[in-house]
This record gives sequence, structure tokens and C-alpha cells, in this order.
Amino acid sequence: QYRILERMRSLGMTTVLPAFAGHVPQGILRVFPRVNATRLGGWSHFDCTYSCIYLLDPEDPMFQVIGTLFLKELIKEFGTDHIYSADTFNEMTPLSSDPAYLSRVSNAVFRSMTGADPEALWLMQGWLFQHQPDFWHPAQVRALLHGVPLGKMIVLDLFAESKPVYQWTESFYGQPFIWCMLHNFGGNHGLFGTVEAINHGPFMARRFPNSTMVGTGLVPEGIEQNDMVYELMNELGWRQEPLDLPSWVSRYAERRYGALNAAAAGAWRLLLRSVYNCTGGPLVRRPSLHMDTELWYNASDVYEAWRLLLSASAELGSSPLFRYDLVDVTRQAAQQLVSNYSLDIRSAFQRHALPELLTAGGVLVYDLLPELDSLLSSHSLFLLGRWLEGARAMATSDREAEQYELNARNQVTLWGPSGNILDYANKQLGGLVLDYYGVRWSLFVSVLVESLNSGRPFHQDEFNQAVFQVERGFVYNKKRYPAVPAGDTLEISRKLFLKYYP
Repeated sequence: QYRILERMRSLGMTTVLPAFAGHVPQGILRVFPRVNATRLGGWSHFDCTYSCIYLLDPEDPMFQVIGTLFLKELIKEFGTDHIYSADTFNEMTPLSSDPAYLSRVSNAVFRSMTGADPEALWLMQGWLFQHQPDFWHPAQVRALLHGVPLGKMIVLDLFAESKPVYQWTESFYGQPFIWCMLHNFGGNHGLFGTVEAINHGPFMARRFPNSTMVGTGLVPEGIEQNDMVYELMNELGWRQEPLDLPSWVSRYAERRYGALNAAAAGAWRLLLRSVYNCTGGPLVRRPSLHMDTELWYNASDVYEAWRLLLSASAELGSSPLFRYDLVDVTRQAAQQLVSNYSLDIRSAFQRHALPELLTAGGVLVYDLLPELDSLLSSHSLFLLGRWLEGARAMATSDREAEQYELNARNQVTLWGPSGNILDYANKQLGGLVLDYYGVRWSLFVSVLVESLNSGRPFHQDEFNQAVFQVERGFVYNKKRYPAVPAGDTLEISRKLFLKYYP
């Protein structure tokens, strides 16, 4: 923490420290039995074993005591740039929708900040307003925001490229806000991005009546993916008007690869007009007969971009960034092929066409997924072993290393003891595709084949119970995965292209 803050300040960055949001552990009732604290509900699909934290009443004297003392100690330890973050109700339903109560809560949080630093400025995520729109009506939003003096709070309009909150809150009712691009959930792999909304959104927000926008921001849940989207968003902070995206992305390809190549530029223009929107694919979702496999773009554009990149490989193949992009585009094309085979599997099963089911399932499980796994394993940034070794490297003992690896496996699969947020942080990594997604799909095809052979109907609930054992087994598996790449990316991509190009 010391090193991070020192480096940020040396670069002229303004640091943000956490403040007290009102949450306390259950143990406070033992130490201070008269304190007024109420237990909140569960978070997401987790029960109270892992959530249901306590919230101090804003008028309880301990709120100010704890909040101010905490921040004073933090400032004493790390210094301050006078901006503090606190999110009392992020994805948590408040105890009351009474505007007076909500105003008291935000006022209590802010007073605990100014008790330690009279120059305090509160930085708050605006995610809660679009996440629970049934609760956060205009009166409730206004009350929470106006519990703090105008100008003493900055709101992050967290998902502004898709669900901007400023538009229906009159620019957060006078509080300054930052137009943010969220873009990525869970660190998922996949070519996507709402580039048209990103290109125009910040300028629309600045022109909005009585706009209180003060900047732009990046708030992804995961990085190391879709570099183009982030370069675009960062550049917009220096622009006075939207960019000509086709021209911009052609220049982006030249900058990225260090050479002007017509095929590479053409590939990026195709990706720009097609895949850069936002959704997911069936490869990384638990198999089902009712999966939504509809794409939001013309799949042929991605296949053509794949062809163009391969045609540019003779000139650009030595570029590390080109090789990364070739893996990523090939991976996206393979993901589309998985969608196609999943549809073939569903159609064959519904028509009781066992030979066709065996053919489609066999190609998917025994050809495409292993070959995709080999492709991913050829690049260091697409390795499960690298992900797991990174987790183990944080440990200070062998026992910690085992726990951290288990957590890393759980995060990209079940996310919780019983699949509470199943596949939320899915990744397409060498090792994971073969030993997790591949095994799931293999079981799915086997169960469907058995259903046709026996005449017994397929039941999704029964399959979910069976496949959970596969998923849980992967989390607790001790298999070691390589943290260094193997194979030639260009050769593997070319072989996949020759075999599968439509």
C-alpha cells in the first residue's frame, strides 16, 4: 500500500482512501450490547454464512466514533489527498425506502469523514441506482445524494456506456459525476464492447442540460482483454468530439503492430462493425437445451477477420501483439463454432437423430475443444497455469498456497461453495477449456445419448446435479498446469482455419 500510494502521488495522481460506510461485524453487539445495528439481507445467491452484514443506525453515536477514528488512523498511516470512497448500499437493499432515512445515512457517512478531514470529498459508486431500479426511484436517489452538500460528493456513473444514470437523475441532482466505462464483468474473455456508445456517450453527457460531469473513467472488473476498447476510451478524454471510428481503428492496427498492413487494418474494421458489442457465448456456460446462442453480430465478419489476420502473419507474425490478437480472434471464431455445434446437438436430440447427435457431439468434445485448448496453451496470457501460479505466488506458506489455488479455481468456475454465481468470472484458458468446459460438454452429450437410447426424458435439474460434481471436482483437483506456453500460435491457428473455416 505504501508503494502504491507513493508511486501514484509521484505521477501526479490523486489517491482515494476507504472511509467508514456504516458496516460492522456481528461481534460489535457483544462488545457494545446497546449499539443500534441491524442485519442486512444476503448478497446475490449467498446465504448469511457469507453475507448479511450489520449496519449501524446513522443516529447511533458509535457511527461517528467509529467512522472518524478509523479515518484518522488511516490518514495518520498513509497521508491523504482528501478523497474517500464509501458504498453503504452497493447491491444491498436499504432497511427503509423513506427518503429521510436515506438522507440521514449519507449525511452520517459524510460527517464521519469531515470529523477526520474537514476537506473531505466523498467518491461513491452509482451502480446501486441502476442495479436495483425498483428501489431507487427519483425520490430515494435524490435523498441519498442530497444528504451531502452539493459539490462534496463525486458519483461514478459506473455503467454509463450501457445504462447511464445521469440521464434520469438530472445529472445526479447536482452532484458532480464521472462518466465511466465498465465494459467487462468477471474478467471474462470474449471480443466485445459497445464502441459506438463509448465514442459518443461522454460528449452527450457533457452537452446534457445542466450537466455536472467532471471527467471520464475506466472501471472494468477485469483487464488483459479487448485492448482496443480501452485505448479508445482513454483517447476520448483528450478529444473535443467523437472519432471517425473506421479511420481510427485502422491507425490503431498500425500503431499496435508497428507496421501498416492492409489486411490487418481490414480485419480490425470488420471486428469494429461486428463483434464489438456486448454478450457471452455457450462455450463457458453450463450446457442446456435452452441456451441462448444468438449472436449480436454477423459471424462471417469474425471469420473474415480471422482470414485477414492469417494473411498478414507473414509480415506481422513476429509482433507479440499480433500473435496475441491472432489467438484472441481465433478463439472468438472457435467460440462461434461451439455455438453452432451446440445448436446441432440440440436439434439432433429434439429430432431423436442419434447419429447426428453423436457426430456433432463428437466433433465438439473430441476435436474442437481440445484444438482450442491447444491454441490457448500456445500463448502465455491464455494459460490456466499462469492464473493458478499467480495465486500461489501470493502465499507465505504451503497451506496458504493450496488455499489460494483453490480460491483461484473456484473464482473462474463455481464462485461459491455451491455454484452461487456459476461461471460469472469464466475464462477461456488453456487447461480450463479441456478439463472443465470440455468435461461438462462431454457429460452433457453422454446424458443426451443415454436419454435417446433408453427413451427416458432428459431433465435439466438432474443434469445440473450431476454436472455440479464435475465442476466441484475441478475446483478440488490437484492437477498442475504449465505456466509456460507450448506450440506455435501461427501454425495452430492456421490448422484450425483450414479445418473449420465455413
